[in-house]
Amino acid sequence: MVSLNWRRRATSPPPGLVNPDQGETAFLTESNLQYAVEKGENNVLPSYQEVSGAPVETHSPLGYHVGSVTIIFLNLSKVVGTGVYSTPSAIVKGTGSVGLSLIYWFIGFLIASSALSVYLEYASYFPSRSGSEVVYLEQAYPRPKYLIHVTFAIQTVLLSFSASNSIVLAQYLFRINGHTPTPWEQKGVAVAGYTVAVLLLAFHTRFSYRLSNAIGMVKLLTLIFVAITGLVVLGGHTSVQNPTANFHDAFHSTTTSAYGVTNALIKIVFSYAGYQNAFNVVNEVKNPVRSLRNAGGISLFLVGVLYMLANVAYFAAVPVEELRESKQVAASLFFQRVFGTSRAVKGLNFLIALSAFGNLIAVLLGDSRLIRECGRQGTLPFAPFWVSTRPFGTPLGPYAIKWTITILIILALPAGDAFNFVVDLAVYPTSFFNFLLAIGLYFVRYRRKKLGLPRQASGFKAWEVAVLFTIGANIYLLVMPWYPPASGATGGDVSFWYATYVIAGIGIILICAVYYALWVQILPHYGRYRIRHERLVLEGGEVTHKLIKVPLEKLKAWDEEHDVQGRKISANALDNDESLGIAVPVNIKFN
Repeated sequence: MVSLNWRRRATSPPPGLVNPDQGETAFLTESNLQYAVEKGENNVLPSYQEVSGAPVETHSPLGYHVGSVTIIFLNLSKVVGTGVYSTPSAIVKGTGSVGLSLIYWFIGFLIASSALSVYLEYASYFPSRSGSEVVYLEQAYPRPKYLIHVTFAIQTVLLSFSASNSIVLAQYLFRINGHTPTPWEQKGVAVAGYTVAVLLLAFHTRFSYRLSNAIGMVKLLTLIFVAITGLVVLGGHTSVQNPTANFHDAFHSTTTSAYGVTNALIKIVFSYAGYQNAFNVVNEVKNPVRSLRNAGGISLFLVGVLYMLANVAYFAAVPVEELRESKQVAASLFFQRVFGTSRAVKGLNFLIALSAFGNLIAVLLGDSRLIRECGRQGTLPFAPFWVSTRPFGTPLGPYAIKWTITILIILALPAGDAFNFVVDLAVYPTSFFNFLLAIGLYFVRYRRKKLGLPRQASGFKAWEVAVLFTIGANIYLLVMPWYPPASGATGGDVSFWYATYVIAGIGIILICAVYYALWVQILPHYGRYRIRHERLVLEGGEVTHKLIKVPLEKLKAWDEEHDVQGRKISANALDNDESLGIAVPVNIKFN
């Protein structure tokens, strides 16, 4: 196999804190890794990042429209979709009792809180990079060079569809008027709903965030309304008889089924998914570490409290036996019991449909930045397509990709096994990369320590217990999908083997790794060229890497003409101390 290391080496300066001005870059070398020290306009602290990753965009081409309120609603809108209204029935069925169900919801909050602290520490190290997992995995696993970049980018793009949420939106829109749609009617409304969501975001970034905030506020008020109504029911001020009955013997009928409780916990973990959405827009936030710590914590605390109160409301109004056996969503049963009218249920269906639409908006906003950051690494072809924000100052390329893949999945796959299988495909790769993310934090800490950076330099450090708890939770999510359902190997949500989607997810990761080996190692070896990253600045000021092929006979000259970040330099860009025989890094300003 071929080596991807640069031929020309530079010895690092004495370790310690380097603080370049905005628009300037300093380079450090430690062991076989080279680091660029850069600062963005959004933050007072510089980023120390390994140079194979995408460069810092000193000025965000998407602007700086994300404040504390927007952070709260970006997270809240992605977390609160339709799950809190529908999954409580399945969770109480899995746990068997009210008491264990409520404990599991609290455990879900603890898991999300621990994972949030891991993301916060990563953001404190790389405060001028959007894209969350793209950046953090890239910097945690810089070797083998480009491996994690290629693998994560390909699976992210391929599995970036939002088909299930679009279908849910269509289902609740039809429920409002009581119409039972044909499969193609449902598909048509799902396509229309997702298309409207994309068009609303495609033309103006600031409007996108204002729309997200407005829908997020409605979602928040809806949950508050459910919570307050539940407390009124619990106080005995409605027509509901004996509202405390489900709490008298709260742990009665607790299940002994391992599959039931594990499936319930997995559903709760995914009900909290989205707490990290604002980390996808870090470079659009001024003072991101402080803002994400405060607003991100507030959003997760609000969700945790309202989730618990919503479940208390359901248990106060609906007998637990009815919740276990009913095919209706828990919120529908709650509204029927409390208000007793079909009009109230229609109103609920409208609010759930709006919640589903808000989820599509929040996912589009976050995923578009994540996919754009994959493009900025240079591992995807046609870098300008992914990275450019012209002509409207929005990431049109990622929006177009998400729309295309989502529409194909909605239209091409029939309801049932095929659709459920494809939707489930993303579950296991997501769990795998989340596990790597949690473990990788220790690698980043170790390398920063070797650079001589003080711990307080980043501004945030997660508690050790939180990091370990996050690692344990991700191991759980990797192991438990292999556990068979109580009804046998075909007892999942598809009629074939229950873990087929797990094998397929692993297969996708392995195929990405094979593609990496072929493209970055095998073909260059036999084609007598090497892969290098080149730094490009697009017409709109966007900064990106592009991976290029450099023939072996031109490799030495190419390396001498470019710095380690892939930027073309002049002959006098570095000052050489010939007496010591080392290259002394200096802050170099590139226009």
